[in-house]
Amino acid sequence: MAGMSSILPSRAAKSQNPPIGSNESRREDWRKAKELEEARKAGTAPALTDEEGKDINPHIPQYIATVPWYVGIDHPTLRHQRQPEESIEHFNKLGDWYKKGVSEVISTKFRKGACANCGSMTHKKKDCVERPRKVGARFTGDQIAPDEHLQPNLHLDYDGKRDRWNGYDPQEHERVIQEFAKVEEAKKHLKVKKLYDDMLSGEAKEQQHQDAGSEDEEDEDKYADNFDMPGTNFDSKRRITVRNLRIREDTAKYLRNLDPNSAYYDPKTRSMRKNPYVDLGKPEEHLEFAGENFVRSSGDTLRMASAQMFAWDAERKGTDVHLQADPTKLELLQTQFTTKKEDFKEKQKSSILDKYGGAEHLDAPPRELLLAQTEDYVEYSKHGTLIKGLEKAKAKSRYEEDVYINNHTSIWGSFWKNGSWGYCCCHSMVKMSYCVGEAGRSARESSAPLALMAPGLEEEEEEEPVKSLMEQHKEKLQSESLKKKEKKNKKKNKKNKKKSKKVESSSSSSSSSESEDEEKIRQEKIQKAIKEQAQQEREAERLLKIDERKRPYNSLASISSFKEPTEEEMEAFRMKRKRSDDPMAQFL
Repeated sequence: MAGMSSILPSRAAKSQNPPIGSNESRREDWRKAKELEEARKAGTAPALTDEEGKDINPHIPQYIATVPWYVGIDHPTLRHQRQPEESIEHFNKLGDWYKKGVSEVISTKFRKGACANCGSMTHKKKDCVERPRKVGARFTGDQIAPDEHLQPNLHLDYDGKRDRWNGYDPQEHERVIQEFAKVEEAKKHLKVKKLYDDMLSGEAKEQQHQDAGSEDEEDEDKYADNFDMPGTNFDSKRRITVRNLRIREDTAKYLRNLDPNSAYYDPKTRSMRKNPYVDLGKPEEHLEFAGENFVRSSGDTLRMASAQMFAWDAERKGTDVHLQADPTKLELLQTQFTTKKEDFKEKQKSSILDKYGGAEHLDAPPRELLLAQTEDYVEYSKHGTLIKGLEKAKAKSRYEEDVYINNHTSIWGSFWKNGSWGYCCCHSMVKMSYCVGEAGRSARESSAPLALMAPGLEEEEEEEPVKSLMEQHKEKLQSESLKKKEKKNKKKNKKNKKKSKKVESSSSSSSSSESEDEEKIRQEKIQKAIKEQAQQEREAERLLKIDERKRPYNSLASISSFKEPTEEEMEAFRMKRKRSDDPMAQFL
């Protein structure tokens, strides 16, 4: 029983060597051990101690206090719940840092193993950063450089690595304080010297009244220079400036739009996220206040949002990166991805242009030049005449301009006479003709008196204008070819005359009757086509008036048939077509 009291009840219950005895004695031992455990929890019995003499809290749960069987410890302990000493990582203290500068002790002679150039013991000649001497300190023994501090191998924890004040020497700030004190002392000496000079010159009293009001403004200890600023209260005793929550000139957010259905104003956070001037239609850049969301969508906010989207996409595709944990890694990955993406697009674009061409269409001028938009001020009168500024340049035609062909010095259409166009240089009315210059003009003018003398020849002259040399040459060639054909046809006609005499007698009577019948049939077909066309127009108008959802299926098939029209249908279309340029069309 004495040995059982020092072991936890759970350990006693799981002991592999139970005490020899009856079941009743074992139940009695278990009951006593349970009572002892309750007494330890109540504080009436002393607590168990481990191998180091430390008390074990009796309120620790059984699954924590029980030692596993594979540890091999039979006495009460909590060593299995503590971290082993060999696995504990020891770090340097927060104040440990690298030593700066060099040692104060300087050697007077060269030491064995020192740098052959400068004489320092902390490095060799190949690592020396001093200017190479003509004769090293190894041979001269003069100007031995001081030794650098041997830097410790620091092993810092998470906070020690990120402590930006680690290694800072507060004594360095004393230099700033001393420099500031020297400046203040110099100012005082200058002020005293100025007052002394003024007293000698007799202007001290006048200057004293002028400087009385400006002393407070020149004092640099005050926080505010101008105290008339709205929304500020200045305490002259404590020399501080206090700004109110809102100056009187600021417009409250809830007063910008009094419409209850406009942007919502949260009185608790004093924020209005949406734009209260949405109904005005003005761009947000020109508004005085466009809501808090406008501020959130400007600056580096969009860049950060794009970085977050890139991090999510990268994590989805298997790359372990996080915006807050690895911002530098994410930035590098994003820049690499964007550069590779742009390079791929450029290669794809260049390959397409190399294969199909068309690079000249990509180098389009700016939109302002395409639409002829400029900032040049031009003013016109009500009649359209130019009053002020430069007149707009006329747009060039897509056709070639001022291109003269066939020895012409003017373009086609520069001459007009008797309802026909021609060339002004030679008065030729034939397009693409060869220019003969003044000879053509004189020939046309010489033919004009003949037209007045013989009015019957005027129509012939209008129908047959003066021809150029090229046309005359072509007509000569055509006349020669026609003469040859006429000789061949004469021989054939002689043979066919005998046959035609027999046929003429029989065909003369029947040809007149057949022509009359054909004309009647043609007129009947034209009338029938006119009726069918009118019926189709009425049917189309009726179907167009009906709603699209109520039209019968395939109702426009007959109207939209693509069969080739007959000659009679074309004639009917010409007869029923309404000509807008006809002055009598409105009276039909």
